[in-house]
Order: sequence, then C-alpha cells, then structure tokens
Amino acid sequence: MAKLVTFRTDASLSCLSHHKFNHPSNNRFLKPPSLLNSRSGISKASCSIKEKENVAENKRVSSIVTGIRVDDEIGEEPGNGFEKLGFQNLNWNNVPQRYKLIGTTSLAFVICNMDKVNLSIAIIPMSHQFGWSSSVAGLVQSSFFWGYALSQLPGGWLSKIFGGRVILQFGVLVWSLATALVPLVAGFMPGLVLSRILVGIGEGVSPPAATDLIARLIPLEERSRAVSFVFGGLSVGSVLGLLLAPPLIESFGWESVFYMFGMFGIVWFLGFQFVAEDQPLSNSAPLSRSQSNPGPKSWETSMEEFGGSLNVPWKSFFQSKAVWAMIYAHFCGSWGHYCCLSWLPTYFSEELNLNLTEAAWVSVLPPLASVVVTSFASQFADSLISNGVETTVVRKICQTIAFLSPAACMILSSVDLGLPPWEAVTILTTGLALSSFALSGLYCTHQDISPEYASILLGITNTVGAVPGIVGVALTGYLLDSTHSWSMSLFAPSIFFYLTGTIVWLAFASSKPQSFKKID
Repeated sequence: MAKLVTFRTDASLSCLSHHKFNHPSNNRFLKPPSLLNSRSGISKASCSIKEKENVAENKRVSSIVTGIRVDDEIGEEPGNGFEKLGFQNLNWNNVPQRYKLIGTTSLAFVICNMDKVNLSIAIIPMSHQFGWSSSVAGLVQSSFFWGYALSQLPGGWLSKIFGGRVILQFGVLVWSLATALVPLVAGFMPGLVLSRILVGIGEGVSPPAATDLIARLIPLEERSRAVSFVFGGLSVGSVLGLLLAPPLIESFGWESVFYMFGMFGIVWFLGFQFVAEDQPLSNSAPLSRSQSNPGPKSWETSMEEFGGSLNVPWKSFFQSKAVWAMIYAHFCGSWGHYCCLSWLPTYFSEELNLNLTEAAWVSVLPPLASVVVTSFASQFADSLISNGVETTVVRKICQTIAFLSPAACMILSSVDLGLPPWEAVTILTTGLALSSFALSGLYCTHQDISPEYASILLGITNTVGAVPGIVGVALTGYLLDSTHSWSMSLFAPSIFFYLTGTIVWLAFASSKPQSFKKID
C-alpha cells in the first residue's frame, strides 16, 4: 500500500489502455513523448497494483522490424506529433534521441549538396581567371564522381562495423575540409582535382552511413518518412547552393563560396558531437538498445566485429534478383538525374532561349518542387504500410511513379508541340520533382530486405549509380555534338532507362526480408 501513497503523476500511464501502443500505426515520425498532466494522475490513483505491474511488463513495447528490435518510448501518446505537445514544453530534451540524429543527418545532407553544386557555379569565374578550356572545366567537375564512386562500398562496409553515425561524422569533416581547401590549390591542377576527389569520398560514404543509421533506429512504419526527410536534404541543399552561391561570388569573389560552405560543414561536425553525447533524461522511460545507445561502439567491440565483417556474403547478394533489381533501378534513376542536373541549364539557355540569369533561376525549380513532393510521397507510402498494404507493393508503386513521371514529361518535351518556354519548363520540373518518389521506393528497399547489410547494399547500388555521373554526362555532350539534337542526346537515353528500369523493378523488386548467408 505504500506504493499507492507515493504514486507519482507519470504513474498514471499504468492505467492507460496500453494495447494501443502495440499497434504500428501509432508510431509516427517526429512524434515527441506526450506530456502527462497531474489531473490524470489523480483520477487514476485508484488503479490496482496488479494493473501497474502489468503495464510495467509492457513498458518496453517492441516491434520486430525486419530483424531489428525497435522499441517505442513509453509515454509517447498516439497522435499526429507535435500538436499534442504544448509550446512551453517544446524543447530539445523532449525530442527522442533517434529523431535528433535523423534531423541532424538531414542537415548534413543539406550541406552535402551545397558543396556539390557550388563548383557548377564557381567554375565560370574560375575558368576565366585560370584560362581553362571546356575540357579542363569538365575534368575538374567530373573528378568529384571519381571519389564518390570509389567510396560507396568502403563506406557501407565501415558503417556496418563502426556504425553509420561515426562514418557520417568522418565524411562531413573530410568533404568540408576539402571544400575549404579548393581556393588554396585552384592554381595547381593536380591539387584541385585531388581536393574534389576528397569531396567525393567524403560525400560518398555519407549515404551508406545514413542508411545504416536509419536501419538501426527507425521502425518500418516510419521508414519512408525518415528516408525522405534525410535524403530530401539533398534537394534543399541544391536549392540553397544555387541561390546563395551567385550573390556570394558577386560580393566577395568565387573563393568565398568554398570557404563559407566548408565552414558550414565544420560547424555541423562540432555541433554533432553534442547530439552524439546527448543521453535520455533520467526520468524518461527506458529506450531500446538502438535508441539509448546509438553511438559508436567501443574500439574493442568494433575490432571484434571487424574480423566477422570480412565475411560479407557477397555471392549471396548477387544471387538475389531483388538486389539486381535495386542495382539496375539505381543506375537508371541516376542516369536521368545526373544528366539533367548537368545539362538542363544549358538546355534552358540554348534550346528555350532563356538568358543565363533566367536559366540559373529555372534550374532551382526541380529541386525546390522535389522538397514538396518528397513530403507527400513519404506520408503516402507510410500510410499505405500502416493500413496493411504489403511493403513490396508500396515500394513498387512509389518507384514506378518515380520512373514513369519524368519519362512521360521528357517525351512531351521531345515532341515539338510549339509550347512557350515556361510551359516546357513546367513540364520538366513536374517530371523531375515526381522522381523524388524514389526516396519512398528504391531508397527504402535496402533497409527493408536486410537492416544488417543495408549500408553495404546501398554502397553496391550507389557505386553503380555513380557511373552515369562519369559516363552519362560526358556521353550526353558527345551525342549533342554529333546529332545537334537535345531529344536524342539528353532525353532519349534517359527515357530508355526510365522505361526499362520500370519493367525490371516491377518484375523483380522485393521488400521481403532476406537472410543473406555466407556461401563457400
């Protein structure tokens, strides 16, 4: 009876209908722990000790998510998120640890694409200053993809061993320092190329690292929103980079872009240390192992796993039709994305007769629209899964939209319909924005089929996906010189890969968990 006398406010949880915490639809991305008011504690003070003991046994409500146990924080109240949290209590300590990590990871991806697009703008005054030809300028820009392609698999492998959080920190620090180094080595071509390769390496390890982090922390019914929130930071970064770079260059010179954007990454790296060391409040409910200790493993533990991780089941990966479907889909999506990212400004300028200022501003529209589409697509996908639709079906629907939408818009752009320039821009912007459905399709499938090897699987597919950045962009220029046709050089190859990618995805893609065994 003494326990009833000391019954505290938060003990009122013991009288709630705790069965509702077990339903996956009650887990919502970015949903803070609910705040209990004292009246509920008083009104429930007559609950029996037996009821409290029953709830205590169920405090740690776990879901088996494709092989990883993900526990909900007790005290999270079903609802739509922050609307149940009073503004006076909306503070950093009330945010669950896994959401802090997801939010800061998304911010890292914003900085990531800012550092990726800055050179595409700064290359113009740099070429004038150093007397570079178009071929030399192309070499400098493509060197990023050398490092990006080479670092995907190592990044995925190391993320599995040491944890994605550690590798992400390493990647951000490397690419930020390399970005800030560009003005110092710009006059020495080998040094400049090396600096851009280092930027590519730093950014190349980051997607597998983020994938590992999401696979460890986020349950299935929140996964589409988590992936979209993190990788959607790339679109935001493209927009901010394209908007901030021109005025910085005009006011302070092209060097300022690299110094300032590099500084952003260094500040992020320093600030992330506080998030990494942040621990749940002592009076908060117990978290799962992946939530309460999502940080780096000890060096001894990591070294013990290092030996075991040498036996990655590579052969088993490549015997899976689902893995091959992901590889080809990633290649097809990247072809359209990288070729359009590199050549659309020129297309807008030369084919649609927009001046350079108009072409630069129009280039912001596709990533800007992608931010909106990404939010809708992730909610759409997670709602379907929460309502019982098979995960594989949801991923196929989303990826099909991501492929067929830009293909249809490119077909319309290829046909001479006599449309005014801004209507043509709208059509292309719509198609490329809808391709962001891939974040709720392909990019979630790695975690779906194997959380254990998700980072390595993304490393495999992203390595192949980097090839169009090296080959496709150059081939587009070659075809343009040969055919003098934007339809044949830019749109036709992209349409081909979008359509064939759709066929392969619908035929062979799967989100069913797979047990990859080491095959001798």
